[in-house]
Amino acid sequence: MTATKRKNDGLLKQLPSVRGIYEQYADLAKLSWFRVGGPAEVLFVPADAEDLSSFLKSKPRDVPTTIIGLTSNLLIRDGGIPGVVIRLSRAFNSVELDGVEVRCGANAVDANVSMIAKNAGIQGLEFLTGIPGTIGGALRMNAGAFGRETQDILINATSVDGKGDTRRLSREDMGFGYRHCNIPSDWVFTGATFRGTCGDPDKITLRMREIRAQREENQPVQSHTGGSTFANPRTEKAWRLIESARCRGLRKGGAMVSTKHCNFLVNTGTATAADLEDLGEDVRRQVQEASGITLDWEIQRVGVRTENPQALAHMGAIET
Repeated sequence: MTATKRKNDGLLKQLPSVRGIYEQYADLAKLSWFRVGGPAEVLFVPADAEDLSSFLKSKPRDVPTTIIGLTSNLLIRDGGIPGVVIRLSRAFNSVELDGVEVRCGANAVDANVSMIAKNAGIQGLEFLTGIPGTIGGALRMNAGAFGRETQDILINATSVDGKGDTRRLSREDMGFGYRHCNIPSDWVFTGATFRGTCGDPDKITLRMREIRAQREENQPVQSHTGGSTFANPRTEKAWRLIESARCRGLRKGGAMVSTKHCNFLVNTGTATAADLEDLGEDVRRQVQEASGITLDWEIQRVGVRTENPQALAHMGAIET
């Protein structure tokens, strides 16, 4: 089911003037790590934090917003995303150092931040090299790997709330939990300050190489995939439950449970977002039947399925 004809361009006319870029019916599949998903009704790339704030202050209250980064932990459904999708620009890529503190924009890539810290002899941010995303996503998900989490190094974060007001947030304000924070979903993170410790650049380099090697050995990093599909239950590892339920290599359409690491879903080349989501639900069902444990999605699923014609009509699409 595809959307081939567009109608009702009214949303763009309702939006305020900006210095950044609007793109109507932007192809999000090409931005997605899974290489699936429908379009954004409107994609907005703000010129800077002031432009973002002005947009959020002036846009109609009933227009929904969705924030995306590198999409490494996101599954965009085939019907696309209604409303405005916000993706930060290079203006949010900055990384600045002050002693052992690292101040960075929310669009800075995690691995780049860890590399800059390493070059300055700042220890403690090595785990970021194993997280395939941006700082904004790390804040939103309390991203972690190899024994450390974002909350372990955060001093404070900045965000623009749903009304366009700038907020400065302490680590306590974030309400961090396992792969979670309590900040409202319509707030857009714009930056963060982290604290490391003084370290030996050679030892930091060795640790980062170990992390990259472990990730490449154990995860399907060369495939069209995302991050870990399911959160680890409190007393178990998700991959072990999936393995025990005999889901390794399980398929649905063009989607497959990775044979390298069974807590990853893979687009083998022809998958739709529905294939991936339905496969994930099959895995959850089989794990529940085998162990009595219900896995929670860690990957965020956004947008609408094409089975919902009303949602497609809202986006100005006519189905064929």
